[in-house]
Amino acid sequence: MKLALLSDIHANSRALDACLAHAAALGVQRLALLGDLVGYGGEPAQVMQTVMTLASQGAVVLQGNHDALAVSPPAAVNTDADAGAQWTHDQLSAAQRQFLARLPLTHSEGTLLLVHASVDAPERWRYVNNERAAAASLDAAVLPPYGNAQVRHVFGGHVHQQTLYYRGSGRSLMSFLPTPGVSIPTPRHRSWIATIGSVGQPRDGRTEAMYAVFDTEAMQLTFYRVPYNHQAAADSIRAAGLPEFFAQRLETGH
Repeated sequence: MKLALLSDIHANSRALDACLAHAAALGVQRLALLGDLVGYGGEPAQVMQTVMTLASQGAVVLQGNHDALAVSPPAAVNTDADAGAQWTHDQLSAAQRQFLARLPLTHSEGTLLLVHASVDAPERWRYVNNERAAAASLDAAVLPPYGNAQVRHVFGGHVHQQTLYYRGSGRSLMSFLPTPGVSIPTPRHRSWIATIGSVGQPRDGRTEAMYAVFDTEAMQLTFYRVPYNHQAAADSIRAAGLPEFFAQRLETGH
């Protein structure tokens, strides 16, 4: 089975649609959306309509930190993200906010565990952005309450960059920067953890949307970059009156 992994959509409907079309062309049979469906972007209600339809068709959907903020915005606005959370909250319907509130933090199937941030206390939204953090998440994935001893593959988002870590015969982890479109063997005799990047707000200096596909039969992971109309997405942020910085990030990839 080919499983498409999409995370950090951030209310960017154009990037989401481009990745979904790309995945369909690859013959993907199932979807997993790993959180931060909203936040930053200018089209939260449109993205949520798509996500809820996908969920009704069997897609796995997890909660991210921006989803939690959109459900319960902070009383005091201290950052641009705080202001964006209140705006997003107001754009969503009651049904959409209820859907976000009920989303799980993790999802486990056999050797696979999905999470938005780190399996090590997923509600604390820790970044898996180095070998030490990746090891902590991978270690937690084989233990209750979220993991089990069968887990060999952990996939998450939150970091907005694409990186693969693996553990060989020793305890230390090694990182690997993938080449888009090149499949990577991820056999079960090793343990693997990947950040799959951001669909709606890449931060590696490139504007193309990010996602990945895991082939559960071939045991291969492939990272992808998908071009989309990022300028139109940035314009929708400006039209919504959100902070200019949010739009500039789409234009620069930072």
